[in-house]
Amino acid sequence: MTDSPAPPATNAALALLTELGIRASTVEHPPLHTVEESRALRGEIAGAHTKNLFLKDKGSNLFLVTAEESSPLDLKQIDKVIGAKGRVSFASAEQLLDALGILPGSVSPLALVNDRAGRVRFILEERLAGEPVINVHPLVNTMTTSLAADDLRRYIEATGHTVTVLPLPHRQDGSEPQG
Repeated sequence: MTDSPAPPATNAALALLTELGIRASTVEHPPLHTVEESRALRGEIAGAHTKNLFLKDKGSNLFLVTAEESSPLDLKQIDKVIGAKGRVSFASAEQLLDALGILPGSVSPLALVNDRAGRVRFILEERLAGEPVINVHPLVNTMTTSLAADDLRRYIEATGHTVTVLPLPHRQDGSEPQG
């Protein structure tokens, strides 16, 4: 764990991990805004690294999708797999702050601790489900928390959310989804 003070939202996430008896390690680093920026930490932080997409559908349903960082997700097809009403798009910064209490660049499944109304559906990419260690932000992009995949599931369930594990569609050209 870090010794410097964390923001209150981060404290809530880390406190829930502790309350559940989940062993996790958190390291501080410079702010990371993209997967590309975070790749610089690969030698320092072992385990599977993630990307997190906060999406909305035409019915105003919200989805948090956590995928392996190099998965070229196909946003034109993902709606059919996750059960969305019509095509999905990236939710706005205001929707992110309202639903999960975090800012863009800090999207993380740990933020579900702030979704007390249960408005967000959580989707975990199937290829991450069996990883021994998964890395996520603890609600800020200046830290990375590493925990076991089973412990991440336990954490999500403790927030009142269901973990839906799905094989997500990939873009044929391998490119990253655009917002």
